[in-house]
Amino acid sequence: MAEATTTTEWIECRVEDDSDVLYLAGVWRLANVAAIAQCLRGQGLHAHKRFVLDGSRLETLDTAAAFILLKHLADAGCTRAMVSARAFDPRYERLLGLVYERMATPPAVGHTVHLGLLQGVGEAVLSVARMLRRHVDFVGVVTLELASLLRRPGRFRTKETVSQFEAVCVDAVPIVALVNFLIGVVIAYVLGVQAQRYGATLFVADGIALGICRELSPILSSVLVAGRSGAAFTAQIGTMKVEDEIDAISTLGLSPIQVLVIPRLVALMVALPLLVFVGDVAGIAGGLLVGTWQLDIAPQVFMDRVHTALELRHFVIGIAKAPVFAAVVAIIACGMGLQVSRDARSLGQNTTSTVVQCIVWVIILDAIFAVTFQHLEM
Repeated sequence: MAEATTTTEWIECRVEDDSDVLYLAGVWRLANVAAIAQCLRGQGLHAHKRFVLDGSRLETLDTAAAFILLKHLADAGCTRAMVSARAFDPRYERLLGLVYERMATPPAVGHTVHLGLLQGVGEAVLSVARMLRRHVDFVGVVTLELASLLRRPGRFRTKETVSQFEAVCVDAVPIVALVNFLIGVVIAYVLGVQAQRYGATLFVADGIALGICRELSPILSSVLVAGRSGAAFTAQIGTMKVEDEIDAISTLGLSPIQVLVIPRLVALMVALPLLVFVGDVAGIAGGLLVGTWQLDIAPQVFMDRVHTALELRHFVIGIAKAPVFAAVVAIIACGMGLQVSRDARSLGQNTTSTVVQCIVWVIILDAIFAVTFQHLEM
């Protein structure tokens, strides 16, 4: 026997079989939310063993009204296990489930906490330490997967590597050549203006040859690759993480590291030395252009001076840096992609962080190489 306790325009509450049954009636839409909320407050809902939502009398339901209903039940101390639905249109039942899931999702942005100077420095140090630890762990994982491929080379994904090589090398040649050419023009012009005061314009060729081939071309090419390919790696892998494609790869019994990371790592390590060589040629060409038109240096004289000043070791040092820079960029970019959370905000943050980290590490490593090689040559 059912006992009616309360009846209103929007909701009727009954006790049936030791459960509170809420009969929803009428049009539950945004325009009526204020009246619905007042009606729910008038019910005086309290946590009960079980609540049943009955939608047999419901005409329509939208997310705003569903949120108000579930919010009042939650405020009354009801958990999802204590609430069930019956006699709902399938559309409205799915809508209730969706609203509940969104209510259970934590906010994307937490409360801002203002730290003091000492706390801020400490937090920054801990954050960098955690980041370095994640990168070291990821290097270990990639190393183990590379060792596994060496034992079973048939698993190496050649087609994927070639595809990535085309994207990171062939498609990047124009921008790398253009930037290094313009840098060669700028440096030659600046050096030439100063050298003309002392009648030493011929030595501009020395500065261009050594500066471009040993330092500037490796750095500029690596920075361009970090901003272009590194960001792309993070965005691609991060998007796959958000869309559960990486979980699908694992479900198929494949290693995400072997499928996604190693082809990108190998392609970038092969591509960057070639891009550095292109940058060397373009930078020297820019210096030659300024030397010929602005400094009255004959092209043959300029190139003879380049051949004299540019010893093979300087060229080799510049090329040898490239695979190291490439490995760092690929490891950081792929690692940050795999660390993306399942939301767009995290994807954007990790992509931005990838570019910043790659540029910083390229400059740090270049400084270490410069000091190390300088001591070895002394």
